Amino acid sequence: MPSPAPERMLRRIEWTVIRRLDGLLQGDYRTLLRGFGLDLADLREYQPWDDARHIDWNVTARLQVPHVRQFHEEREACAWFLVDLTGSMSFGSGARDKRALAAQFVGAMARLMVRHGNRVGAMLFGERVDAVIPPRGGRGQVLHLLARIDAHQPGRSDARSPGRADARRSAPTGAGTDLAELLRGAQRMVPRRSLLFVVSDFFSRPGWEAPMGQLARRHEVLAVRPVDPLEQALPELGLMTVEDAETGERLFVDADDPGFRARFAEAVQRREAGLRESLSHAGVDALELSTDADLVDSLMAFAHARARGARARRLPGRAARGR
Repeated sequence: MPSPAPERMLRRIEWTVIRRLDGLLQGDYRTLLRGFGLDLADLREYQPWDDARHIDWNVTARLQVPHVRQFHEEREACAWFLVDLTGSMSFGSGARDKRALAAQFVGAMARLMVRHGNRVGAMLFGERVDAVIPPRGGRGQVLHLLARIDAHQPGRSDARSPGRADARRSAPTGAGTDLAELLRGAQRMVPRRSLLFVVSDFFSRPGWEAPMGQLARRHEVLAVRPVDPLEQALPELGLMTVEDAETGERLFVDADDPGFRARFAEAVQRREAGLRESLSHAGVDALELSTDADLVDSLMAFAHARARGARARRLPGRAARGR
């Protein structure tokens, strides 16, 4: 099914995602992100709507009146979206596949960032790094990113003109995804500290872990994983042929067999555990987005989890006493 035209897609994102995020985040989009350089700008008296985490306790103790710190960003942030558009990203068991979900995430986060004066760029990955879009600001840049994602055909570096939807789902090459190539490309293309969103389902050959860790030491990196429910649990579908979207390998299986479904679930658990361990070892947080879940709900759940983790790291003594 063809993706909507970029302008239509962006308008839909602005109405269904950005407006809701504005209300939930109350304008502070940095709740979703870390890595911004901040300078102390001023001190003022605490107001009921202020974030208690910004209270300056030394000044408060001296003046006997709560005061909060005010900050300003040292410089504009630059964000890069490293987008995996290989065959497995075209899978979806419902109305939306992983590729469409990835485009929605890129559109939402890019639009949120350029509204605050930041620049966004992208690297699109098929069989190789097919396109590098230098970072710029403005709504037009977000439209450009969405248009290039929509038109992208794996293995073509000139994916500028729209193609047919079935052309995007090219025949499997048999090689599989080598995500390490995308990450090594980012090391070369992004010299200054930036925010990097690695948007991929991480169905890749081994070897991406080391370059991911190297990127995380220099940049603020977030792994964004589009997933589909059918990849996590196999329902009773009877006799069926399954095909690897990237290698072309086919298997004839009996999905009604409880033993087969149990082995499938065990394999999924092993992969998930290994992936989480690899990302944790690289020092990278992961945001999981499901094709059957609301994007805003997923983003807010992630923001709240990050906030809780940050509070636990800042107040280890209090957390220990509370247990």
